[in-house]
Amino acid sequence: MSAPLVLALPSKGRLKEQTEAWLADCGVPLRPLGGDRGYAARLEGVSDIVVRLLSASEIAQTLYAGEIHLGVTGEDLLRELSDDLEARIALLSPLGFGRADLVVAAPKSWIDVETMADVDEVAHLYRARTGKRLRVASKYLTQTRSFFARHGVTDYRIVESAGATEGAPASGAAELVVDITTTGATLAANGLKVLKDGLILASQAQLAAALGAPWTGAQLEAARRLARILEARARARAAATLTWPAGCEAAARAALAPLLDQGASNPPHGVLAPSDRLFDLMNALAEAGVGPVTVTRPAYVFEAASRPIEALAARLGQKF
Repeated sequence: MSAPLVLALPSKGRLKEQTEAWLADCGVPLRPLGGDRGYAARLEGVSDIVVRLLSASEIAQTLYAGEIHLGVTGEDLLRELSDDLEARIALLSPLGFGRADLVVAAPKSWIDVETMADVDEVAHLYRARTGKRLRVASKYLTQTRSFFARHGVTDYRIVESAGATEGAPASGAAELVVDITTTGATLAANGLKVLKDGLILASQAQLAAALGAPWTGAQLEAARRLARILEARARARAAATLTWPAGCEAAARAALAPLLDQGASNPPHGVLAPSDRLFDLMNALAEAGVGPVTVTRPAYVFEAASRPIEALAARLGQKF
């Protein structure tokens, strides 16, 4: 019997709650095994998948090490592992939750410092005056080094933060910070401002695959079955079905032709269309005298292939 696919999901915090809500909405709710404090679970209605419950940082690390096949965790944690993340991990799908920005922030009192170019100038002046490098407090060492290098900033050193990074300038531990933020309120409350070009990463939760895991054909097939469900639900959230009387078919098609892509799905006497075009489409139909038109929301919109999983299989040198 083939070994099952191993999927790791967050075990605590807001990301855990958001992941569970997402899976439930997709029709594959998470069922813990061994009680709420256990470290294993299953996806209802899905076979051949073992679910491990780990912290978000552990998921990133085990994906990188190839110890699991799939995982849901923050992109910020994944990119902190390596400058060459794509060689070890495939980002299959951004999930639209767990959003946070990794940013460079300076004291508000630094009136003339608004950009990374200003930081570079201040860093040179600081070293000339004190003989020391400008200190940057952060837990995100890899991404800080890469971002500062891209902006040509060299006269600095990282002070690795073990606690509340945003408090480092006020305590005298550092002059700048690189930290994660959702609203910027905590940074502002600590007298800090985000630089105009200081966005390092607009992070969100990702469904990711480990390229170094020992994948089998059966495990890839299990990943494809799961991906089809998740992708079908995502398509459905962004789609609406418009239906009109059979006698209006020719007028309706002619009215919508300029507004829809050639590849739009066209069921009999209707169309599956993007939700964000709904009112434009309805207006075009009304102007053409087409009606009554009903609008329904699909629960799922399935397609035969899963592009992310097909791409993963190609990278792994396997075929379905």
